[in-house]
Amino acid sequence: MSNGCICCTLREDLLVEVERLAKAGDIDYIVIESTGISEPTPVAQTFSYIDEELNIDLTSYCRLDTMVTVVDANRFWHDLRSGDRLLDRKEAVGEADTREIADLLIEQIEFCDVLILNKCDLVSEEQLEKLEFVLRTLQPKAKIIRSVNAEVNPEVLLNTHLFNFQEASQSAGWIRELTQGHQQHTPETEEYGISSFVYRSRLPFHSVRFKNYMEQLPENIVRAKGIAWCATQNDLALLVSQAGPALSIEPVSFWVASLPKAEREQLLLDNPQILEEWDQTYGDRHTKLVFIGTELDPKEIIEQLNQCLLSDSELTFNWKTMDDPFEWDVHRA
Repeated sequence: MSNGCICCTLREDLLVEVERLAKAGDIDYIVIESTGISEPTPVAQTFSYIDEELNIDLTSYCRLDTMVTVVDANRFWHDLRSGDRLLDRKEAVGEADTREIADLLIEQIEFCDVLILNKCDLVSEEQLEKLEFVLRTLQPKAKIIRSVNAEVNPEVLLNTHLFNFQEASQSAGWIRELTQGHQQHTPETEEYGISSFVYRSRLPFHSVRFKNYMEQLPENIVRAKGIAWCATQNDLALLVSQAGPALSIEPVSFWVASLPKAEREQLLLDNPQILEEWDQTYGDRHTKLVFIGTELDPKEIIEQLNQCLLSDSELTFNWKTMDDPFEWDVHRA
């Protein structure tokens, strides 16, 4: 397959070709090597549900065994901090492909079973150890294998039965930080200055101050992700995702507290756990952001984020009249 990406433009081709090979009956194992611009989640989904349009169900013929990501040990930090888009490197699927290298790199690391750390001969042992701990913080579950010239024993990659879509979707370090907290941290990560923490608030951000702060995060913050509450978008929970210089802030759902009364009461009845953190004034609105990086100063980051919150006087304003840097027009169905 050529002239495209198997996670989007070539996805139908992938379905058809895998089905054809599987039906041939003389194939024991298929190794799919995608380009570096593929997003892993859509590729994995191809093997996990029936495509109604093509009437193809790959689960009837095969299973996804292992998701492998290769990391260039020599270029990891350069690529993470470059700020390049796929278009800048002439690797985009088309002119509308505005994806950023850093964001794609982190996504591939967070969704895999095996991480091959390649070109280890080009960096020092100390650099390798520090990079391994960064990768382990980003992806605590995956097996990390060092290699030179990508030479790896096939036994660690083939017929492993490692892949599980639900587990892969929940294995990223930022998710574990939210659910498990500091008990997962190891002395080794502290030795190499690698750490993570969660910022929490039950007050809204001033949208302009928050967006400006997130756009100017220092290089030592490798990853930030979570849910934010911004005053000018009071009804919407915002998904914040930062990888190196790449940043996206976009609506992910409506806050339960913003829903019509009947719908809200039914949701709370079906999901009583929401009430465990329910605020009498603001309901379920909140901010939880995970920060992962090197030589982090949590107190400083928390102080700077607190300065982005609405002040006491601003809380009394009409939030809808405040400057809004976001351009969404989201309405309930």
